[in-house]
Amino acid sequence: MSTLSRYAIVTVAAASLAACGGSQQPIGAPRVTPPMLAIASARSAAHRLSASYQQLYRFSPASEGARPEGGLLDVSGTLYGTTDAAGRGGKGKGTVYSITTSGEHKVLYRFQGEPDGRNPQSGLLNVNGTLYGTTENGGPSGNGTVYSVSTSGTEKVLYAFKGAGGSDGCRPATRLIDVNGTLYGTTSGCGDFTCNSEFGCGTVFSVTTSGQETVLHSFAGCCSDGSVPEAELIDVKGALYGTTSMGGLKASGSGGIVFSITLAGVEKVLYSFQGGSDGALPLSGLIDVNGMLYGTTFSGGYPGSGSRCGTVYRISTAGAEKVLYRFAFGSDGAGPTSDLTEMNGVLYGTTQNGGDSNHNGTIFKVSTSGKERVLYRFGTTQNDGARPSSLLTNLNGTLYGTTSYGGGAHGYGTVFALTP
Repeated sequence: MSTLSRYAIVTVAAASLAACGGSQQPIGAPRVTPPMLAIASARSAAHRLSASYQQLYRFSPASEGARPEGGLLDVSGTLYGTTDAAGRGGKGKGTVYSITTSGEHKVLYRFQGEPDGRNPQSGLLNVNGTLYGTTENGGPSGNGTVYSVSTSGTEKVLYAFKGAGGSDGCRPATRLIDVNGTLYGTTSGCGDFTCNSEFGCGTVFSVTTSGQETVLHSFAGCCSDGSVPEAELIDVKGALYGTTSMGGLKASGSGGIVFSITLAGVEKVLYSFQGGSDGALPLSGLIDVNGMLYGTTFSGGYPGSGSRCGTVYRISTAGAEKVLYRFAFGSDGAGPTSDLTEMNGVLYGTTQNGGDSNHNGTIFKVSTSGKERVLYRFGTTQNDGARPSSLLTNLNGTLYGTTSYGGGAHGYGTVFALTP
């Protein structure tokens, strides 16, 4: 993925984690293949802490797919997800799959690249029994698609992005949301090319279920707007809220922003991250809990030369931001990229890094007042998962999620369940 957004995020993220981890090996940003660290052959039961953890499925590079980065969707007790790669003898373009809570896995659709798209990095959206998603690449112009797929595996391309040849955006990598029957999402590139003449700054768009696409906003980058939106939107009382991983008022353009946008396309920057104690690189979206929004930043957290391993923060719809927890790259984890999940007033999430000595990531919970507790550290066994980057899905009090790596000799990811 030779795009400015990916390159810039990798550069900033690697520098941030190198700083927060001291002599630890820098790790790449999410959605870019990082060097795998060794998974310990055995770990003590203490790594499992007090939560009940179970690995449900390990992906292989053959027909099953690889790199499940988009998270899981609950549809009547069956979970649906996507894999970013493989799916056809190890040479496919990604898959849509279903999996039961007992671990029975089935591939529903294998992407071909053209004209249907490839690399579905986003999760799925259920609208009246039909699933909707995006592919970051592929399609006629290679700039990504919006598609629908039935639960039996019938796929249809609703819209193919034109990319540099048009102003409609390119490289959609986030989950869609449904507002009154219309789908809304973001693209990480194209649109306005102010921030970069080759790759663009990204867009917010709407698309009907019949395939009519409209650009609501084209980001302009530093220093009055954001750029490179990498997370899904959230609907709060008819207004959309989201984050961009870069841009904002920070001089380097790498802090990122929280923004609001009306359904008519009027955008407003609510907060610009400065990269110090307030955090930087918000790669996750927001969650609404009783009118307050909560999210994470991949880096930032401490001022000066201290740790910069990411944060959990809250922000009002008026833009008042407060950091609830700062990760320290120790056993507590580092580099959160997934959206948070709320259950019984407590927030749950994952970190891509930190945890045990191999830094394979964690599952954590944090109260709305900022008290954090690790529930699981990945790397407990040779076949354990590693690098969770997607949100956790609550199904009857059990959290289901995926890891992008780990899971045996091939290391192509896992599906797991955890009961807090």
